[in-house]
This record gives sequence, C-alpha cells and structure tokens, in this order.
Amino acid sequence: MTDLFNLKDKVAIITGASGTLAGEAAICLSNAGVKLALLSRNKSSVSDLIKLLPNKAVAFESDVLSEVQLIATREEVLKEFGGIDILINSAGGNLPGATIPDDKTIFDLDMADFQKVNELNLNGTVLPSIVFGKTMAENKKGVMINYSSMAVAQAINRVPGYSASKAAMENFTRWMAVEMATKFGDGIRVNAIAPGFFIAKQNKAVLINEDGSYTKRGNAVIQKTPMRRFGNTDELNGAIHFLCSDAAKFITGAVLPIDGGFSAFSGV
Repeated sequence: MTDLFNLKDKVAIITGASGTLAGEAAICLSNAGVKLALLSRNKSSVSDLIKLLPNKAVAFESDVLSEVQLIATREEVLKEFGGIDILINSAGGNLPGATIPDDKTIFDLDMADFQKVNELNLNGTVLPSIVFGKTMAENKKGVMINYSSMAVAQAINRVPGYSASKAAMENFTRWMAVEMATKFGDGIRVNAIAPGFFIAKQNKAVLINEDGSYTKRGNAVIQKTPMRRFGNTDELNGAIHFLCSDAAKFITGAVLPIDGGFSAFSGV
C-alpha cells in the first residue's frame, strides 16, 4: 500500500529559516527525506541549522519583501534541486512601535512600525507564494503552508499590528487556495497552521522570567490554555508533515490550530 505520509526526495523552500519554529520544521522535513532550500537575509544565520540536518540543505540569501531577489532565488533553487514541491512561509515578526504595552494606548501606535509589520507578515507571505507558486502552477502540483496565529480569531492585547497582518495573511491563505485549485487543478494545496504560545527567541522574555517563573502575561496565557502549558517547538512537526503529505490531499484553504486548546476555551 502506498505510504500517504512519504515525503522522501521532495524539495521544500522554507522562508525565515533562521527562526526557532522554522528550524524545527527544517529538522522534521529533513528527517523525512526532504531536500531543503533555506531562505534568510543572511546565509550565515542558518549555518548551524544545516549542520543538524541529515538530508541535503542549501542556504540562499533572499529577502521575502524583494520580488527581484525571490525570482533570482527561485531560479537558483530550480537549478540546484530541479523542482519545488513545498513552500513553508515561516518569515514574519513584530516591532516595538506596533505593540501597545500596558502603560500606553492605541493612540500611541507608531504607524511606520505598523506598516512594516504588515509588510513583513502579509507581503512576506504573498510575494513568496506568487513567485514560488508560479512554478507549482506550471507543474500543477505543490503544497504551501503559511503561519497564522492565535492573534487572528480573538483580540490579544499588546499586538494590534501583528494581529491585523496575520488576519489578512490568513484570509490570503484561503484566497490563494481557491485561486490555485480552481485555475491550476487539485494538485496544489494552500493551508496554514495557527500556533498557540510556543517559547521562541522572540517571545521568551515576554512569557518567562529569568528565574523560570511565568510573567504576568505568561500566567494569563497558561490560564487560557486548557493543557496548562506552553507548546514545545517540535509539536508543530506532525501537522506540518501531515499537510505536506498526500494524507492531506483533499485539504486546502484550512487553518489548523496547534494551541493546547487555547482557541477553544473562552477563559470562563
């Protein structure tokens, strides 16, 4: 019987490859036999990651906000690997001016930072999807996975810029799924995962004190999470592997929460 979960010799592009969650995805896919093109603005930022990977992985310097760079990278990837089967749009982030700390209000929002956050999280998914998706459209097959957030479905304080941009990106995921399926066939699927609260380099200090105890915000997250813990970074891997595989070949336009029940619980 065909192994529906088999990914051996597939070629995957991972944007924002220097991030914690992207690194976990890279390890998972490499262990499954996937060949990796790791995109980052600085190739040296993924050099340590490449040493951990058992399968072929090549670093490419490419800015997800530069269509010119992405097109050049696409041609390099095709020359190096011969095809593109999977796109993991992991690049994203936040900026201080687009957040509202407890001592400020929405009227203190820095619109310049707000715009940059929107560009990174929305445009930084749209542009790679268009550039690398063109190859998928030509071949009538491929998988895209975007990274949404718990900040989309309900208001989470402090992060209006991040929330707005991820909400727009999640809508684009559904739109792109419909576009690809209706115009280029059922061999191309576009989905998203919505991680709950995982401890990564970017948010560790916000959620955990230096002594290992939870911050005020960390405690609030735990109380809203039925499993009463943060996610381990490798707990996204099963969903990513599944969505990349033929086991999910009738799933497109979906957003899968991986959150310990955070999105299911009202807090009451």
